[in-house]
Amino acid sequence: MTAAQESWTVKRVLDWAAADFRSRGNDTPRLDAELLLGIVLSINRVGLIVQSDRPLSKEELAAYKALHQRRRSHEPVAYILGAREFYGRSFHVDARVLVPRPDTETLVEVALTRAKHLSLAASVLDLCTGSGCVAITLARERPTWSVLGSDISEDALTVARENAVRLAAVPRVFFQQADLLEGIEGPFDVITANPPYIRLDEKPELAATILDFEPHVALFGGDDGLVFARRIIENAPKVLSKGGLLAMEIGAGQSEKTAEIFQQHGFTEVERKRDYGGIERVVSGVLAG
Repeated sequence: MTAAQESWTVKRVLDWAAADFRSRGNDTPRLDAELLLGIVLSINRVGLIVQSDRPLSKEELAAYKALHQRRRSHEPVAYILGAREFYGRSFHVDARVLVPRPDTETLVEVALTRAKHLSLAASVLDLCTGSGCVAITLARERPTWSVLGSDISEDALTVARENAVRLAAVPRVFFQQADLLEGIEGPFDVITANPPYIRLDEKPELAATILDFEPHVALFGGDDGLVFARRIIENAPKVLSKGGLLAMEIGAGQSEKTAEIFQQHGFTEVERKRDYGGIERVVSGVLAG
């Protein structure tokens, strides 16, 4: 990045940046380079192709270098960009919340599908809401539903509230600080939850992008990953209507045990849903009447 500025065209910058990311074990080197340069130049990826021979100014190179260094240190691209797409909508994200994953879209799909028979005035609780991606998506997809998103982190709720305003989900969705179901008053027709579920022994295996940047309070679920899942399933019947739906995202290899816990606490019609990668990602059940 120290050569004469006229030699640093869009194509050359992208080629160099992608190679640098690749050498450091980045799984999506070209994509990351393009996204970051697109922010600096205020153009999309198609624009980068069209303008591949365009030289960057000294100021543009400096701006790109700053973003490149952040990604080189393994900071998630979503935090650098300040946004992540989820269910077709752009959510603001930063270090106060987990980066929304495509896997979590499965949780939304299960809730929408299994609760499609509910009345227009259905009441929904989204636990561990984080950025609000699930709560807001449900409110937008079912405009007559009332959705409460809760999280133990007030910082996360600040982000969720900002997203609700940006994505025109207010007043159908609102938020409350809570430690899971403590202080939550029902009844609700649907409860969704994406609790921390990474086992503690998996911590050394996590990528630096996750371990060094994303909030640990939202990541780890104890020795078996199910500490918070158990609390939710055990207490959900106190605030869930009879015949109501509980749908929960869990980690790889946890679906069988989670389904057993559902059945032990009065849930029937327990189902497991695979995510886009083929992993049983969501367990759901109906509270027996």
